[in-house]
Amino acid sequence: MTASPARRLLRAAAVAAAAALALAGCATGAADPDGTGAAPSGDPITVGLTYTPNIQFAPFYVADELGYFDEAGVNVELRHHGESEGLFTALEAGTEQLVYAGGDEIVQAVAGGVPITSVATIYSTYPAVLIVPADSPIQSADDLAGHSVGIPGPFGQTWFALQALLDRSGLDESQVDVQHIGYTQQAALTTDKVDAVMGFSNNDAVQFEASGFPVRIIDAVDPDAPTLVGPALGAATSLVEERGDDVTAVLEAVERAIEYVAENPEETVEIAAKHIPTLTTDEAKASALATLEATIPLMEPADGAEPLVNDEDAWAAMCEFMPAAGLIEGEVDCAAAYTNELLP
Repeated sequence: MTASPARRLLRAAAVAAAAALALAGCATGAADPDGTGAAPSGDPITVGLTYTPNIQFAPFYVADELGYFDEAGVNVELRHHGESEGLFTALEAGTEQLVYAGGDEIVQAVAGGVPITSVATIYSTYPAVLIVPADSPIQSADDLAGHSVGIPGPFGQTWFALQALLDRSGLDESQVDVQHIGYTQQAALTTDKVDAVMGFSNNDAVQFEASGFPVRIIDAVDPDAPTLVGPALGAATSLVEERGDDVTAVLEAVERAIEYVAENPEETVEIAAKHIPTLTTDEAKASALATLEATIPLMEPADGAEPLVNDEDAWAAMCEFMPAAGLIEGEVDCAAAYTNELLP
């Protein structure tokens, strides 16, 4: 949604005022909340942000650039994985202590013996969806039989979401033509190579619309009774056990940053540009803004829920669904896979 001119002026005034306050307090500012002349002490906590810099990590960029981590009294470093690096490799090696990952990916990791616990859920709405052309006869998951679906491969959240979609509709893979297309959803759908693709509502669907190709999205995961949990923040169990107060401080800063992002999307893009090398043109920033504005609703807490809470019902359903769907082997101690004890 585009802000009105009046709203833009108000927003700009608020940001200017905040900037003035920040400059005025520079000597004892965000990096020095106690006015002692020293930044937060203690060993740094490295937060792993997967692969390349992206606007989806905006809350962490904001918390870093606006000094929220420092004001919370915690020493945080942000790190992007290399594409050849496993999602939890650095955490297992002790190079990272927190990792941005799907709740489902965390459960899969726990099933594989990785010592990790979700300490917060970032998205209250699962982002992986089925995407079809606007004029497609596919109106729901039940219509998918006999059609082709493109997916990057048998891994990750798009794969998990496809299994949830098939489970909801009572279909199996023998009734659907599943094609592994890599990350070519745009080309595959626009050239009729496939009838539908699995992608993300705040990324792939936005890109289709921006290119002038109208699409519809169909929820893969029932939003009223989810069997998968989206982006979360996983912590090494040693961090949970030994530095719980620092984890709470990190979450306090992230919660504050999410609020800022929701209220100031345009300013957030400018802040994120300091971390995203490709955000150098107006076109790139407009694209990032479109993605961010589609992401903000996904981060809003469900009705009546507190921010960042790991929903107990959703996690229980996921821990039951994933082994049943063959996404993990054996059962997982779900109570050990997440905790709400460290929330602000």
